[in-house]
Amino acid sequence: MKLAIFSAAICAASAFAPSASYSTKSALSMSEAETTADDATEPKAPAAPLVAPINGWVPDETKPCYGLPGVAGPLGFFDPLGFSKDQSLEEVKRFREAEVLHGRVAMMATLGYLIGESTPTITYGMDVHHTIANNQLPEVAGTVLFPFFLAINICEALRANVGWVEPGLGPLFTLREKYYPGDIGFDPLGLKPSDADEFATMQTKELNNGRLAMLAAAGMCVQEQINGQGILENLGF
Repeated sequence: MKLAIFSAAICAASAFAPSASYSTKSALSMSEAETTADDATEPKAPAAPLVAPINGWVPDETKPCYGLPGVAGPLGFFDPLGFSKDQSLEEVKRFREAEVLHGRVAMMATLGYLIGESTPTITYGMDVHHTIANNQLPEVAGTVLFPFFLAINICEALRANVGWVEPGLGPLFTLREKYYPGDIGFDPLGLKPSDADEFATMQTKELNNGRLAMLAAAGMCVQEQINGQGILENLGF
């Protein structure tokens, strides 16, 4: 009888004893807390850019023209009429495409004024023709103009196929997402730098020369219309 009473007392006391599972859970919680604290102190890796770099350029909306090259001294970023203000990335890329291409055409036009007026050409033979450049186009035979304009159309079609979205596959007048304005992959002399900073420097130089050439070609055209003299002739050569 005494043994039965002693056993019942032990069973009743064990009902109020703490369970071993609680200590295990507490130890697990402490381990998780330490792990979380360690994770919080570890430095986080920088987030990857949302847009893949193109020729080392990553669009940054906090910079003028999303960080495209072309800003140079002494004026720095120069846009007094605000053409690039509040424009989308697609519009800024389209403006830059137009600027680069017009600059390249103007550089060739500037040389064309000087060479066409002062050296032997295919059209006029070995005799130097002193007709001003503005008036030469109507004098060129159609058999010469046709292949010339055909070559221009072919080049333009190839350029558009590289950089522009095809009609029907997206909005009109839209550049491809991975296309860098002006970079059509034509570099027969291998002048394009592989380093991002060197590429940005070279493009800034190209843009500045193109901007100067656009002003020069416009000035040559106006000057010839005013006095009817060739460029070198007007300078006394």
